[in-house]
Amino acid sequence: MHELGVTFHIMDSLEKVAAENNVEAITKVTLELGEVSTVLESYLTNCWKWAAKKRPLFNNAELIVEKLPAITYCEACGETYPTVEYGKICPYCKSPDTYLVQGSEFNIKEIEVL
Repeated sequence: MHELGVTFHIMDSLEKVAAENNVEAITKVTLELGEVSTVLESYLTNCWKWAAKKRPLFNNAELIVEKLPAITYCEACGETYPTVEYGKICPYCKSPDTYLVQGSEFNIKEIEVL
C-alpha cells in the first residue's frame, strides 16, 4: 500500500510550505486524483485520517479528493475518448496510436490554513 507513503510525502511538503509562511494549522487540503493514477482514494483517505492525528499541523485537516477522468487522445483521427471504457484502441477509428492526456495526475490543488 503506497498510499501511506504518498500521504507522508504530501504532509512533509505542506509542513515545509507552512513553516516558510508562518502557518499555524492546515484546515483543508484539496487533491486532484486522476482516474488511472494508481492511488486508491479509500486507502488514501484512511491513511490521511490516521496520519493527521499524529501531526499537530493537520489535527483537524479535512482531505478533499477531486477525481479527474482519464482521457485519451487519438493521433490518427484527432478524437478524445474515455480511457477506462475503451483502453488504448480508439473507439472511433480503431487506431492504437493514442496517448493519455489526462487522468494520471496526483496534485495538491489547494490548501486552507490558519
